[in-house]
Amino acid sequence: MVISGPAGSGKTTLVENLIQTNPGDARRAVTATTRPPRPGEVNGQDYHFLTQDEFKQMLNDGEFIEYTIFNDNYYGTPRRVLESTLAQGGVIILIIEVDGAESIKFFFPDAVTIFIIPPTPSELRRRLEVRGTENPVDIEKRLQIARNEMSRLNEYDYLIINDNFDTAARDLAAVIRAVDRSRVFGGEIEGWENGQFEEWNTRRYVLE
Repeated sequence: MVISGPAGSGKTTLVENLIQTNPGDARRAVTATTRPPRPGEVNGQDYHFLTQDEFKQMLNDGEFIEYTIFNDNYYGTPRRVLESTLAQGGVIILIIEVDGAESIKFFFPDAVTIFIIPPTPSELRRRLEVRGTENPVDIEKRLQIARNEMSRLNEYDYLIINDNFDTAARDLAAVIRAVDRSRVFGGEIEGWENGQFEEWNTRRYVLE
């Protein structure tokens, strides 16, 4: 599952909520960035925070499956991180920018993509101002980047409007639940004959 959206859309908070309410069913593959940590962010949990020299060295060594430069910072998905997370099974979630999402779809055509936005541009501006991590010039840059991201919305499978958080959380859980439980990937006949679906209703994704 690839999730994108403008800064301030609430995508990271929605994913964290999903993982906390559905332990074991969904996990996030933590990506890397050269931007400095925001207050409360933890290295290795929110991002792998790297210097530009560290990022560029990994890039030269072919250690990223995708990367992009966003708002003057590097962002990317380390190949080893993604592979080790995929090996654990379940639903793997990547929170990445639109360029990265395009790359992931190239390597993983079955990946499901979700775009999350606030209900209006003015609400996005308000959220950026309230969180207090950008100055007015940076906020204007963020808003312009958001407009550019929105121009590629038709590349995504699903759109979630994060107006009311609880409603958006239910929408996200509903999409992931439907894809994880209902999408045909191959091997279902053998799985059915071998009792793979015997405990199917115990699998979660809280929608309440």
